Amino acid sequence: MRDRDSNEDAEALALRALVWTLVEPDRAIRLLSVTGLEPHDLRARASDPTVLSAALGFLENHEPDLIACAESLGVKPEALVRAHARLDQGDFEA
Repeated sequence: MRDRDSNEDAEALALRALVWTLVEPDRAIRLLSVTGLEPHDLRARASDPTVLSAALGFLENHEPDLIACAESLGVKPEALVRAHARLDQGDFEA
């Protein structure tokens, strides 16, 4: 059960990070450009672990955004990195 809880925690944190990313238009455009996602994909698949992992990877690859996001969400940057790793594992139960 703890693995499932960890997955849900990672998803929730990643979704909060995605929302933070999309609030700033220039950053949102960069996210779409870097990940190859389209706005309609993002809307339709925002809770998909693959999309959430891509959003965290985007932040992880630009340290100033990673740090700013972590500060805004009240977590350590390492928490976002751990959530990314957890989502990247892809071991989610249905």
